[in-house]
Amino acid sequence: MSDRLRALATRAAALLSTTVLVAAGTAALAAPTAQAVQGNSGTAAASCTATQVVANGGFESGTSPWTSSSGVITSGGGQSAHGGTSFAWLNGYGSAHTDTLAQTVTLPAGCTSASLSFWLHVDTAETTTTTAYDKLTAKIGTTTLATYSNLDAAAGYVKKTFDVSAYAGQTVSVSFSGVEDSGQQTSFVLDDVALDVSAGGTTPPPTTDGTRTPAPTGYTVNLTSDTSGANWSGHQSIGFTNPSATPLTEVYLRLWDNYHGSCPTTPITVSNLTGGTTAPLTVGCTALKVTLPAPLAQGASGSVGFDLSIAVPSGADRFGRDGAFNFIGNALPVLAVRDAAGWHLDPYTNNGESFYTLASDYTVTLDHPSSLLVPATGTSVDTPGSSGRTVTTATAKSVREFAWAAGPFSKISGTSPGGVAVSVYSVSSISSSSAQSMLTTAKSAVDSHAARFGAYPYGELDAVIDNNFWFGGMEYPGFVLDLVSTTALTHEIGHQWWYGIVGDDEYNSPWLDEAFTDYATDLALGGTGTNCWSSVSWASSAEKITNSMAYWDANSSRYSTVIYNYGKCALHDLRRTIGDTAMTKLLHDYAAAHWYGVSTTAEFKAAAQAATTVDLTSFWTQHRIEG
Repeated sequence: MSDRLRALATRAAALLSTTVLVAAGTAALAAPTAQAVQGNSGTAAASCTATQVVANGGFESGTSPWTSSSGVITSGGGQSAHGGTSFAWLNGYGSAHTDTLAQTVTLPAGCTSASLSFWLHVDTAETTTTTAYDKLTAKIGTTTLATYSNLDAAAGYVKKTFDVSAYAGQTVSVSFSGVEDSGQQTSFVLDDVALDVSAGGTTPPPTTDGTRTPAPTGYTVNLTSDTSGANWSGHQSIGFTNPSATPLTEVYLRLWDNYHGSCPTTPITVSNLTGGTTAPLTVGCTALKVTLPAPLAQGASGSVGFDLSIAVPSGADRFGRDGAFNFIGNALPVLAVRDAAGWHLDPYTNNGESFYTLASDYTVTLDHPSSLLVPATGTSVDTPGSSGRTVTTATAKSVREFAWAAGPFSKISGTSPGGVAVSVYSVSSISSSSAQSMLTTAKSAVDSHAARFGAYPYGELDAVIDNNFWFGGMEYPGFVLDLVSTTALTHEIGHQWWYGIVGDDEYNSPWLDEAFTDYATDLALGGTGTNCWSSVSWASSAEKITNSMAYWDANSSRYSTVIYNYGKCALHDLRRTIGDTAMTKLLHDYAAAHWYGVSTTAEFKAAAQAATTVDLTSFWTQHRIEG
C-alpha cells in the first residue's frame, strides 16, 4: 500500500514538464465510417489488417494523445509501472477527488473483432470489506465495461480484457474515471492499455479443449459472526484466469450448502456481485451463473466480488449445528470447473461428495466472539478484535476448499514425530481420554500417509470430534470432522492426499479418492487386504468400481460396499499383481506427478501399466475399472 499524500510533490514536479488537458468525459460515438458499412449495392466491407489502435498505451511517450486530469500520467511517487517506467495513476489522495483519463481511437473499417485490455493495480488504505467507497469506471463510448473499487485491492497488476467488437468501424473514446471520497486513499493504477482489432472469425476456438478452467488465483474472504457463531456475513472475492484456448464467457459459483435449505429459501446468500451479471440460481439453488463483462481470452484474468451471508442450520452435519457447536463445511462459494466435458454442474449428493475444484490460495478472516474457538483450514493467527471478540485470520496455500467450525470446543494440541502441528477440538460430550486418543491417532496417521505419498504440505491439521455426526467423518484441507474412531480418523486424514493434494472429480469418479484413501488407511493400520477380493459379489452387470455418484445415488445401498471395500480390495490386488515395491513407488510417484492437480482413471491406469511388465488389460476388466 502506498501513501499518495507523500507522492504529491513528485507528481507536481512532473507537471512542470508537461501540458495536460482535462478530459471532458466520455465522447459521444461517431457514426460508423462509410467504409465500414455494406450499402445497398452489396459491396463487401473493406478488408481488415489486424492492428492495435491505442497510441502510447504504456504512457512511455509523455501524455499525448491522452487527455487526463493533472498528474495522472506519471512515473513515480510510490507506484510502479507494469512495463517500462510510466503509468496512469488515478486518485490516491485520501480526499474527495475525481481523476479522468481518455483517448479517442478509430477502429479500422472492415475489422469485425476488437478486444480492449489494460493492466490494473488497486491499493487502498480503506479497511472495510463490504463498502465500495472509491470507484474506477472503465468505458468505451457511453458503455460502462466495468467498475472497480477499494474492495478490489490486491498486490500487483491484474489484466482486464473486454470484447468491444460492437464498436468495429467506429471512432470512439476509451475512458477511465476515478472518484474518491473524503476518507482513506484508494489508488487505481493503469498501464499497457491496448485495443486489438482483427477480421475475427478466422480461427474459431476449439470446442473440445480439455484444459480445466477457470483457474482460481485466490479467494479472499472477510466474515463476521453473531454471538452464537451460527450466522456469518461479509464479503468474498475470487480472482481467476483462463488457461484454455476457448474464451471464457461466464463462470459458475457453486453454493453447495444451499442443498440444506428449501430452494429458493437458502442458507447461503450471494448479493451485490461485481465483475459480472448473475442469472437465477439453478441445480437446486447450488449453481449461480455469472456472465462476464466480455469473454476472457487465453491467459486473461478476471475477478468477481460479492457480499455473502451464511446461516448454519440445526443438525450435526458437515454443514450444521449441534447445540452450541457449528460445523461450516462447503459454505464458501467456489468456482465450478469447465473441461472437455463442459461445465461440471452436478447436483449435491448427501450419499458421498459432488465436489470438483481446482487448487487455489485462501485468505479468510473470521471475526467472532472470543468465547468461541474457530478451527479452520490453513494456518490461523488470532488477534484481538473489538470488545469481547477475536479476529482469526486463516491462510491456506494450494487447497481446494475451505472449512471451519465455531464453538466452545475443548482443545488439545501436539506435534507429530514428522513435525506436523496437530490439534483436536472436541465438543463437550467427548471425554478427555477420547480426545487424547484421537490426538495420538492423528499424529500417527499424518506421518504414516506422508511417508508413503509425500510430505504433508499444509503446516497444521485440525480434527473436530463429535460422536453425533451421522455421516461418520468428513474431510477438508487441513481440517476434518470425525467421530471417536481410529479407523475413521485415519481415513479422513488420508483424504488430505487423495482428493486434497491429488484432486479428482468426486461426483463422476468417487473411487479415485474413497478407494485410494481406504487403501491408504489399511496400510497405515497394518491391514493387508488378504483375500478381500475373493468376497466380491456384483449386484448387476451395470455395477462397476468406476461408476459415478449418479449411479450410486440410485443404488445407495451398494455405494459403500463397492466404492470403499471393492475399491480398496482392487488396489490390494493390484499390489499383489505388480509387487509391493512397484506399488509403493507407483502411488508415491503418481501423487508427486499430480500434486495439486487432478487425477483421472485413465491416467492412473496408464501409470500403473507403466510401472509393470505385466499386461493389466484383463486386471481392469476383472475388477470393473473402466475409463
